[in-house]
Amino acid sequence: MAIRSASTTDAARILNIYAYYVANTAISFEIDVPTLSEFEHRIATTLEKYPYLVVEEDGEIRGFAYAGPFKTRAAYDRSCEVSIYVDRNAQGRGYGRALYDELENRLRAMDILNLYACVASPIEEDEYLTRNSERFHNHLGFTTVGEFHKCSNKFSRWYNMVWMEKIIGEHA
Repeated sequence: MAIRSASTTDAARILNIYAYYVANTAISFEIDVPTLSEFEHRIATTLEKYPYLVVEEDGEIRGFAYAGPFKTRAAYDRSCEVSIYVDRNAQGRGYGRALYDELENRLRAMDILNLYACVASPIEEDEYLTRNSERFHNHLGFTTVGEFHKCSNKFSRWYNMVWMEKIIGEHA
């Protein structure tokens, strides 16, 4: 397993991983799969300020994680939002933890103190959404700090969204 910075040349494989979640789950609240050029732009824009990482094994990207602004005002510069996706056929192999560990290390080096994850949450688990993402984030030390009720409609069903937080540095 190797973790490295992503580049726009990785966009097709990263999009392939992400497209499954857009088209078949409520994990992502996007309705339409982004185009390759849109995804290349997203990666390039993120890399201007934040880490965008991929995990590879046997030369194939198995997952990705990235950070972005929590809010755009300068007072929030020590906080960021994080996101992660692992290939649906490669889950349970430690890729997610390895990605988040490396992402946290890089963010600490940038003096980021607070991490926030916006996580889709089912009212009741169904074929499109379970609480696995919430459990994963809890396992990595995130705590739920807020919940929005029935704020997303996908597959003609309502879903909640929770904000999860992890403090990774000292607030001097």
